Amino acid sequence: MSEVPALDAPAAAATLSSTALPSPASMLPPWKGEDLPVHGGEVFVRYTPWAGPVDGADDGAPRERALYVHGLGGASTNWTDLAGLLAVRFEGWSLDLPGFGRSQPPPRGRYSIRGHVRAVVDVLEYVVAQPGEAAGRPVHLLGNSLGGLVSLLVASRRPDLVASLTLISPAMPVYRVPPAFNRLLLLLLLPGVPSLAERRLAGITPEQNVRAMIRMCFGEPGRVPHERVEQAVQEFRERAEQPWADRALTRSMRGLITSYLRVGAANAWRAARSLQPPTLVIWGGRDKLVDPSLAPRLAAAVPDARLLVLDTVGHVAMLEAPEPTARAVLGLVEGLATARSAGGVDATTAGS
Repeated sequence: MSEVPALDAPAAAATLSSTALPSPASMLPPWKGEDLPVHGGEVFVRYTPWAGPVDGADDGAPRERALYVHGLGGASTNWTDLAGLLAVRFEGWSLDLPGFGRSQPPPRGRYSIRGHVRAVVDVLEYVVAQPGEAAGRPVHLLGNSLGGLVSLLVASRRPDLVASLTLISPAMPVYRVPPAFNRLLLLLLLPGVPSLAERRLAGITPEQNVRAMIRMCFGEPGRVPHERVEQAVQEFRERAEQPWADRALTRSMRGLITSYLRVGAANAWRAARSLQPPTLVIWGGRDKLVDPSLAPRLAAAVPDARLLVLDTVGHVAMLEAPEPTARAVLGLVEGLATARSAGGVDATTAGS
């Protein structure tokens, strides 16, 4: 069996919106948030309020909802800049997956893809139920890396909750360890080894952690603003005070790898082929963690998907290239609204 499906007809290129966006000149602080109940516990969710058009009246402007899901070792703060740009159209929620950011560990400390999927579904149902103009409508779901895989599975199982799906370098199943990974990570599959990895991680300073993550995740590490580096260091310091922080990382990595081995590549790839929500695939051409050659294959596997490859970008396009990422997301959503209007469906109520 091959690791990924053969590439058939190439996917269509993403359309980039020309909508005016807020100036990216200033560094936004993290959005405020609160704890929300999910099965077996709580997760911390940040909220980005709808801002409306930059260059027009708010009356009649589209007001939709989005949920953002971070990757392995990430947090809700990974979406600060992108959510701020997309606030011209979306009010947004970004969660810390169980055990990450400010979220408590999952019940009994079991970190699994299934558990993360359940948490995202719970938050989606919360977002859909919130009062307001977009109440009751499906939500635009965006995920990166581990969060991209989780979001794909959520969209395949609960398409009623998802208006569109954006996958940024999703951790699709393969049986090959990326060169950027230490192959000793495979030892996480062995009983007892995760505890050893946790102790080793505990000896790494926040500054060392951040520098290593930037080198691994960014296509052009030298261009990361100093302010963002300092914010990340402070976040790692806060996280280091949580007794479960290193366990969440090592056990989630183990859960990701074992999910590949348990169900094989066919499961997630089969789910991709059956996706109903309109889908956008975004990948960095310099991604060291998930092979960029998967980008056209995934986009071709998903029915009528759109693809954007950012040549100089790494694994976290929403952090490294928030403006082109935002324009691709808006291009997808604006195209849906245009198609609905042309078909005689009111784009403000479609999907409700």
